[in-house]
Amino acid sequence: MAMFVERYGKGDRIFFGLHGWSGDHTTFAPLANYLPADASLYCADLPGCGRSQPPLEWRLEELASEIADEISNLDSPSVTVIGNCSGAILALAAMPRIAERVNRLILIDPFAFAPWYFKLFVATPVGKYAYYSTFANPVGRWITNLSLRRHRTGESDLTVSFRAVDHNASYHYLRMLCAIDGIERFAWIRRPIDIVCGERTFGAIKRSVGMWRAVWPHARLFELEGAGHLPIDEATEDLSRIVFRG
Repeated sequence: MAMFVERYGKGDRIFFGLHGWSGDHTTFAPLANYLPADASLYCADLPGCGRSQPPLEWRLEELASEIADEISNLDSPSVTVIGNCSGAILALAAMPRIAERVNRLILIDPFAFAPWYFKLFVATPVGKYAYYSTFANPVGRWITNLSLRRHRTGESDLTVSFRAVDHNASYHYLRMLCAIDGIERFAWIRRPIDIVCGERTFGAIKRSVGMWRAVWPHARLFELEGAGHLPIDEATEDLSRIVFRG
């Protein structure tokens, strides 16, 4: 089942973006303003998000298969894959099928584990109701964004993407990602890897960075000054230099 993919640019250097939890292909739109003439940026709606149909099964393997199919269908033998937030895990899950095509991985604010506050939404019978109260309710989103102000810039809204999201799909993604156990399975990946995080991001992300670098000693780390958990919006120009100039 084909995913919806938006293309920016017409160049031969190919970049393929996978958004994070509650996002869609527009997550990467700010980077399009900095796209070099020799590059193309493909931005996908993950299965069940945006304009893409839900997967046949809500399993990591099924999603990884659909992602791998899209990247394999690109008319290019060499692709840079960008995974934002939880989209990083999905990119890594697809790697066994596309490793020969991927010349570089860029992981933006990537979680290496599910924080306890995410697991609360899936670990108890009332967790789903708590999720809807927090993310499907305008007041809940306002309170959540306010409480997370230390991890964003003043102009950013960490919950804005939940306004129009399919919450059934969003909850399935949360359950699936919370079930992932350990990142050692990705230690075999030896492609160039850049890990980018915001200076003011969540503590769980900073802990995750250490975990990722233990798995991949060859990975490069970039911390974007002043940015929180949304580097694409909060440090677009600096991030574009890392992404497009390497």
